[in-house]
Amino acid sequence: MASSSLALLSSFRGPELCKKKSLISHSKHPSDVSFSFLCRKSRIPPILCSVSVSDPQVLTGRPDDLVASILSKVTETDRGVLLTKEQQEEVTRVAQELQKYCVAEPVRCPLIFGEWDVVYCSNPTSPGGGYRSAFGRLVFRTKEMIQAVEAPDTVKNKVSFSALGFLDGEVSLKGRLKALDDSWIQVIFEAPQLKVGSLEFQYGGESEVKLKITYIDEKIRLGKGSRGSLFVFQRRK
Repeated sequence: MASSSLALLSSFRGPELCKKKSLISHSKHPSDVSFSFLCRKSRIPPILCSVSVSDPQVLTGRPDDLVASILSKVTETDRGVLLTKEQQEEVTRVAQELQKYCVAEPVRCPLIFGEWDVVYCSNPTSPGGGYRSAFGRLVFRTKEMIQAVEAPDTVKNKVSFSALGFLDGEVSLKGRLKALDDSWIQVIFEAPQLKVGSLEFQYGGESEVKLKITYIDEKIRLGKGSRGSLFVFQRRK
């Protein structure tokens, strides 16, 4: 594993709770309003993640309102498949507003760690591949789509499904995370593991994905794929 990944991530051991703290500047430029997110853990020094917001009228509760809004738009939509083009554009608009509040260096924030449900993707086949294509969804009904990010640099994806309505199965991938810069990550996955009923086998080869973290807090994480796909992850309870 590359040293840049370990340097950024090896000191964190699990999901953290970041206490949001608003710091409104009193500079001569009233449009320059800044907020900071203080990530705390008892056994590591506090980590200060700062973010600037250009709109001076924004209230400290606005990010929470946007989070609630985007979750309400993607819930019960089969991860975006059931949304119209106009509804997808509305999800994108809210995501663009939320990214204004993203911490300055999201790959350094320990909130990245934990288990996440994939609740939306603007491109249905990006998560799950062929299992999420138009034909694949006819055969495989997706039950869960989970991504686990474990310290210091492990990513585990799992898609559980019901084949033909009666045969349960799952596809899982394990990969290594590498930080490319302050917001982009790269994950190289091993060959997928397929389990259907009592059968379990590995197929295919390695795969690689790149994702930009555009927003993260205690509830959700937003990502943008290298081909422009928008992902919404919700932290599992």
